Amino acid sequence: MPETMLEVRNLSRYYNSFPAVDDISFAVHKHEIMGFLGPNGAGKTTAIRVILGILPPSSGTVQFFWDGAPGARAKQRIGYLPEERGLYDDAKVLDSLIYLAALKGVSPAQARERALRWLETMDLGAYAHHKLEKLSKGMQQKVQFIATVLHQPELVVLDEPFSGLDPINQDLFKNLILELRNQGSTVLLSAHQMNVVQELCDRIFLINKGKPVLYGTLEEIRDQHPENIVEIRYAEEKGLLEYLRSLEHVRELHSNGNAVQLKLNTAVDPNSFLEQAGRLCTVKSIKIEKPSLHEIFIHAVGGGNANEAS
Repeated sequence: MPETMLEVRNLSRYYNSFPAVDDISFAVHKHEIMGFLGPNGAGKTTAIRVILGILPPSSGTVQFFWDGAPGARAKQRIGYLPEERGLYDDAKVLDSLIYLAALKGVSPAQARERALRWLETMDLGAYAHHKLEKLSKGMQQKVQFIATVLHQPELVVLDEPFSGLDPINQDLFKNLILELRNQGSTVLLSAHQMNVVQELCDRIFLINKGKPVLYGTLEEIRDQHPENIVEIRYAEEKGLLEYLRSLEHVRELHSNGNAVQLKLNTAVDPNSFLEQAGRLCTVKSIKIEKPSLHEIFIHAVGGGNANEAS
């Protein structure tokens, strides 16, 4: 049985009568990367702020577990990278990191040593004595990440950590997040990049309009999805397209040359489907697979606009 580090029960947060977070419950297990997903405006950032004590809940509870036992929220054991960055623009990079680490109980000498090592890892060693305002948005994001983990927290909460990063630095952050888990940290990750989340996360909690939608491992969630993605490649077509168009449980049918792609409801027996399809074409290949997290996300939120304000 996995050990729990964070448990959220029936958590709600209202603004006047509007439920920004509406009765959500989930647990984060020790040494896992938990994806906290939803379109902009879904309530993720509000929920994170309530979990971290920045905002009070309207109802529900948040319980932390340290060393296997219930305990109070402990800022020195938590690292938080907020969606809205909180660095001092007119301060120098190294000075900022040492100061922020000191707030979490790290001595100046130890903070300096760790910060210089992290700056080299982030390819920012040459900028240690530059003011933050002189750095690009992506560089500032790297510094913010270092500030989040410099005190070696047990629980790391990342709210949109990939914002402002190019693909190369997204890969760097991906590897660093995996390394955090491998070194024993627990990560609660809020992000919009579904391909990144699919690669990183052990489990996923999806909310929409403040309400819970999906919760579980990626495999569990993909198994719950009502459709599979099918691709058939053939040398000769003998009525296959007509057959597919007649099926009630086929959707988004696309034909391109000697290939056809479609979505097939899981209510259809795949063995019978494959047998019948094989009679109606000279098959070169058939592929049936579960949908990606991106497709599940779009389906679950009803095509919700990911560009709305958080």
